[in-house]
Amino acid sequence: MTNEEKMLAGKIYNSGDLNLQKKLTRAHRLCKIYNDTFDDETQRRQEIVDQLLPEHGENIFLQGPIFFDYGCNTKIGTNFYANFNLTVLDTCPVVIGDNEFFGPNVTLATPLHGLLAQDRNTQVIDGQKTTFEYGKPLTIEDNCWLASNVVVNGGVTIGAGSVIGSGSVVTRDTPAGVLAVGNPCRVVRKLTAADQIKLKK
Repeated sequence: MTNEEKMLAGKIYNSGDLNLQKKLTRAHRLCKIYNDTFDDETQRRQEIVDQLLPEHGENIFLQGPIFFDYGCNTKIGTNFYANFNLTVLDTCPVVIGDNEFFGPNVTLATPLHGLLAQDRNTQVIDGQKTTFEYGKPLTIEDNCWLASNVVVNGGVTIGAGSVIGSGSVVTRDTPAGVLAVGNPCRVVRKLTAADQIKLKK
């Protein structure tokens, strides 16, 4: 297996692989170009998004600034809104469904590192500095709202229609149709018809 195949499969891989470094550099460059545009430069932004995120649906809006590790490992559905400072570390596949709403400073992080220092530290292989890591994919099903400053760890699935409260750190699967908050994030209750906005004072 190549290092890219290992990375996407969640196996331990060499992050210094030259092919991966080229893809990282390309994605980081596209993010920087996007972040230098203004809100009303819609055509230019669309062109950049098409390059950075080849698997995306219609009507996605990224307020910016944004940061993607690869972009090509992230799939986004239709009607997606992300407020500023969206960070997606997509060393493993990230799947974001339809009709999603992200507040500011949301982070989706698939990479994982060794707990022991000797496993995390930089190594030199064939004269090249590198680290070894692995990851876990994550999925956010349709119709979710991730409020401000939410972090979602790799290996997690957030069920359809759920709301993740501000400042939450999601470390395990969240069922569909619930309000979940906290660090670590825990389910508070099911969402019901009583939560309709028209019933709010």
